[in-house]
Amino acid sequence: MTPVTIESQTLHIDLGERAYPIHIGSGLMDQPTLLSAALPMGPWLVVTNETVAPLYLPRLRKALGDRPLAECILKDGEQYKTVETLGRVYDALAAARVTRDGAVLALGGGVVGDLAGFAAATWNRGIAVAQLPTTLLSQVDSSVGGKTAVNHPAGKNLIGAFHQPAVVVADLDSLATLPERELRAGLAEVIKYGLIADSDFLEWLEAEMPRLLARDVAALAYAVQVSCATKAKMVSLDERETGPRALLNLGHTFGHAIEAAMGYGNWLHGEAVAVGMVLAAETSGALGWLSGADVARVRSVVAQAGLPVVSPRLGAQKALELMSLDKKVQGGRIRLVLLRSLGEAVVTADYDRGLLASVLQQAMGT
Repeated sequence: MTPVTIESQTLHIDLGERAYPIHIGSGLMDQPTLLSAALPMGPWLVVTNETVAPLYLPRLRKALGDRPLAECILKDGEQYKTVETLGRVYDALAAARVTRDGAVLALGGGVVGDLAGFAAATWNRGIAVAQLPTTLLSQVDSSVGGKTAVNHPAGKNLIGAFHQPAVVVADLDSLATLPERELRAGLAEVIKYGLIADSDFLEWLEAEMPRLLARDVAALAYAVQVSCATKAKMVSLDERETGPRALLNLGHTFGHAIEAAMGYGNWLHGEAVAVGMVLAAETSGALGWLSGADVARVRSVVAQAGLPVVSPRLGAQKALELMSLDKKVQGGRIRLVLLRSLGEAVVTADYDRGLLASVLQQAMGT
């Protein structure tokens, strides 16, 4: 499979009145019509953080010309994805007098996108939000689909709402300034799409991982395009995650437990998901769904991306307690996204709880 260089491409999330475009390409931040065509023309507030603001806020302001743009610059890190930080965004919205004919621009990675999106979902009972993702993880995952949230000490993303953006503008230029660790973390979500829905894409990732790590523009463009296309299809079929969209959470139930136990920000989300995908593969192998070679292949592609494949020693009981707070739990049963084969995933609670405990004990200790 040979990637095609994509200068600019537009995908669509088909949700009726809530349909919106996803623009992918280089130099898109310099094209203000992508925003003006999708957003109401009242007051706009850009929400970003201390790392992204000096890199891209001047560029965004220049592109917008004389259009007024209030700003809210937050501290950078998952540990700041809290109700307290959300209050700062509300204060900025109030100071900028953003009303229902206004909009929020989320300029940054997943934390900024989730915070700004949740603020938009709840300000004046819902205003427009544009997602301008600047990390690989946010471009391929969190900016698309309308999930918005903040964390709670009891668990990740427990306080949130579904609120679809009016537009997503994924400017590939921003990946050039992404720290190496953040790039690798984003690749975890890219790998996820191959594992759950596209074995051909998984093979491409195994072959082309060196190009992705070297930030080859054509390879990154192709990875973002395929990832967004897969997510767009699932979100269009299942906006509120009552069915197939839940497959996008491969590795996340395990990963969220790791993030919560280790302290938000100590493990990046993609790093925790990477280990979570390995644990999901090992659980699938224990159920007899994956061969030993398949499990080894999952571990290998994750390791190729420079991501961790070994869990921290949380203890199985602690992990189970944290996993029991996952949003997919129903009737007291932890539903897991597991692999029937490489490229085919399923959401299930139909497994031996003792088997899951055994996998966790082996990986995390008792």
